[in-house]
Amino acid sequence: MFILVGIIFIVIYSALVFYIGWSGWTWLKAVLSPRLRPLYIIMLILFASSFILARVVQGSVLLNVVGSYWLAVFCLLLLILPPIHLLVWLTKLTSLPRHHVKNWSGIVTLLALVSLIAYGSFNAYSPSVRSYDISLSKQGPPSGSLNIVMVSDMHFGYLSGKKHAIRMIKEINALKPDIVLLPGDIIDDDIEPYKQKDIGNVLAQIESPYGVYASLGNHDRFSGETTELISLLEESHMHVLYDEIVTLDGWLTLIGRKDYSDNGRAELSKLTANIDHANAIILLDHQPYGLAHAKEQGIDLMLSGHTHRGQIAPAHLITKRIFDNDWGLLQLDQFHSIVSSGYGFWGPPIRTGSRSEIVQIRASFNKI
Repeated sequence: MFILVGIIFIVIYSALVFYIGWSGWTWLKAVLSPRLRPLYIIMLILFASSFILARVVQGSVLLNVVGSYWLAVFCLLLLILPPIHLLVWLTKLTSLPRHHVKNWSGIVTLLALVSLIAYGSFNAYSPSVRSYDISLSKQGPPSGSLNIVMVSDMHFGYLSGKKHAIRMIKEINALKPDIVLLPGDIIDDDIEPYKQKDIGNVLAQIESPYGVYASLGNHDRFSGETTELISLLEESHMHVLYDEIVTLDGWLTLIGRKDYSDNGRAELSKLTANIDHANAIILLDHQPYGLAHAKEQGIDLMLSGHTHRGQIAPAHLITKRIFDNDWGLLQLDQFHSIVSSGYGFWGPPIRTGSRSEIVQIRASFNKI
């Protein structure tokens, strides 16, 4: 079955690459000398293979960078080319010279691609701070409020690197959080760039009286053992909750779940069976599934990421259909779900359907 799915994927992917390549060929063949035309085909094959090879050959910086940007170009051209081709076809009904139409279609395609990459890069590397105010009918801290900063989906790796991490720490500390919560996808499938770029020392600079707590996501995986990653993260003064529970100051309970993709993760009902439901209960669960079940188990606030809000439009329309809450705040009676679009990115450092963000949650407590 896996082989069949792989063959189908390769066939569809190859057809789409051919469509993009043919589109470029029809525009470039008039300006490319015959000697350079084979080079165009070779370069297209290399670019098209780079993203797949980067997933097979771990540790190659060049393949990761080229493959990630190719994926951005691939996705964006699949959005740009069909309407361009439709317009070109419609011009056949006019008296416009064909060679002018062909030249201008190529120029418009190139300008649209460059503009979208620039716009998407800005959204990826220029995080915003999104704030939510919630009220919990539970006993809280003496101040009556809690300033929570949540950051998900950093995907620290070759393109979401040390500078992006430093920017994140500055933004977090400027918000003066009481507690910092990281619901998963801290690394991007490879632990080596995290270690090489010394990102752990950067994360250790987070300032928070109640500390930093994290759960793991579907990309917090690599060829080694999960315990190695957890140990590495905890060197940054971070507490990783791996199907674990911790109670702070006798009024706040944090639950961190293994990722939804982990077959070994515990049922939420088992994790909540022996906790004090008089406490404020916050759940860190990377993928925003099972909101109704979390509500039934007495969760007050469920924090998730994973969706990236589609990252590249119009994928946000797909995530909206898959998840009950794919981005933002959803309240169901006393239950609150907050899903972040994420701080980093998967694959290309491009966001055209969402923006990189840090989430601030101002929670007030009012015990009835």
